[in-house]
Amino acid sequence: MDAVMHSLLGLGNFAIYFVSSLILLMLFKILYTLVTPHDEWKLVKEEKNEAAALGMVGAVLGFSVALGSAAANSASLIDFWIWAAVALIAQLLAFAIIRFVFMPKIVQRITENEKSAGIVLGGFSIAVGILNAACMTY
Repeated sequence: MDAVMHSLLGLGNFAIYFVSSLILLMLFKILYTLVTPHDEWKLVKEEKNEAAALGMVGAVLGFSVALGSAAANSASLIDFWIWAAVALIAQLLAFAIIRFVFMPKIVQRITENEKSAGIVLGGFSIAVGILNAACMTY
């Protein structure tokens, strides 16, 4: 019985980090759609644009991987929020690098529902999230 009670002592911290993660995930979605010149959420929801869905899901997954690493490696809730901000910035930079360096016409291609562009954007975003997470394991 003591082992069960001991395990449940961490439930409060779990709830704080989990709720914080959900809030940060929603914040990321809002900021990501504000930073990109096309509104992925609108494209997915209203136009059923698969390329936008692939790009958006990749960005969210990439951010989530980094966010998970920040939660696992942070020393405190403040530390977690700081590293979450770093992860958010890294994901936004990933989009900027693709848009301005690798695929200058990515916005047009996503808007036109070109799935290959969505796959590239989503894959690159996941890769950045994995690298970001690995770098947070200080």
